[in-house]
Amino acid sequence: MPLRFCGKLPEQPDTHSCHVGGVPLGGKSPVVVQSMTNTDTADAEATARQCLDLYQAGSELVRITVNTPEAAAAVPEIRRRLDDWNCPAPLIGDFHYNGHRLLADCPDCAVALAKYRINPGNVGFGQKKDAQFAAMIDLACRYEKPVRIGVNWGSLDQAVLSRLMDANNRRHMPKSVPEVMREAMLASALESAGQAESLGLPGRRVILSCKVSAAPDLIAIYRELAARSRYALHLGLTEAGMGSRGIVASTAALSVLLQQGIGDTIRVSLTPEPGEARAKEVEVAQDILQSLGLRAFTPQVVACPGCGRTASGFFQELAQRVRGFLQAQMPAWRGRYAGVEHLRVAVMGCVVNGPGESRHAHVGISLPGAGEAPAAPVYEDGIKTATLKGEHIADEFLEIISRYVARNCARKKELTP
Repeated sequence: MPLRFCGKLPEQPDTHSCHVGGVPLGGKSPVVVQSMTNTDTADAEATARQCLDLYQAGSELVRITVNTPEAAAAVPEIRRRLDDWNCPAPLIGDFHYNGHRLLADCPDCAVALAKYRINPGNVGFGQKKDAQFAAMIDLACRYEKPVRIGVNWGSLDQAVLSRLMDANNRRHMPKSVPEVMREAMLASALESAGQAESLGLPGRRVILSCKVSAAPDLIAIYRELAARSRYALHLGLTEAGMGSRGIVASTAALSVLLQQGIGDTIRVSLTPEPGEARAKEVEVAQDILQSLGLRAFTPQVVACPGCGRTASGFFQELAQRVRGFLQAQMPAWRGRYAGVEHLRVAVMGCVVNGPGESRHAHVGISLPGAGEAPAAPVYEDGIKTATLKGEHIADEFLEIISRYVARNCARKKELTP
């Protein structure tokens, strides 16, 4: 029997759907993981390499900064390099201030990008704003590209904010400043989306985002955004932060919305630790979706934290080795076996919860704790199938996992030359 996913998806809103470079987005499609490079886009080699790294880590969409003529000129070369490496990752162009000019001056860039990101807060100022916004929408229509209208707390359209602040001051019971700012973000996004549609861009090719840096504000804004529109929505804190703080903040905000069926793409905007791979944000985004039961990307290892009952750190070492083994096998397994990403493996450290947790997993092992007999029962689909002893428990358990995958995951049809 192939492994099957038993999670229940939350009811999804009836949003518009489209494709971004072949990736389905919106509607009833699975939530898509997005990331962003931090290289100088004008350096085509470095940017293409990082795009490849992000894609191989699981990023389904990759956003790149396009801020100078040199960066725009490099985009077609980045696309060519990725195609040469058999990397189909769609590229999203992130534009601020001068996107109308860069896209018009470099049509090859406009074609190579799969989606454009426009910030209503800096697409133009004063009388130039509408004309420059219209120019970018016209190019998106000409090349049939989706557009993300991305409002940001730190670069909010001041004209919209001033208008709503003035109206609020005339109210008998004025709202708080944070409430007005949230309303201004919603107005900026929805009014810009309406303007884009009036210029000929189909609503199904409009994606909205309203990014802030605090989880409660993000939740409030997106609940209202989902209630007021059918546009596909991109989720993420704008500056999540570094390390555990950024991971926890992003998880807290995105999990609430995703569990309510709100969101079509997500990005976890982590500040990398010095020397840390950019792909960490992809791993966290995948973990959020998998923990919620919305998607599966890689086998999960369940392991106890250890306590006075555990005899040694061996179960921790085994859990780490099992996790590394599964990650190393996934590139080959993913192409060979259907459903292997749903595999659940338990590595437990004593008799209290060990046998029970192991029975709940597809494959589980309960290692002996302090004062227990030096034997490790192994369970497959709830049935005890082996008892391991001696110095080669780790190697034998990894072999059991491999046999389980080969036996229980449906083998994909091999392509014939």
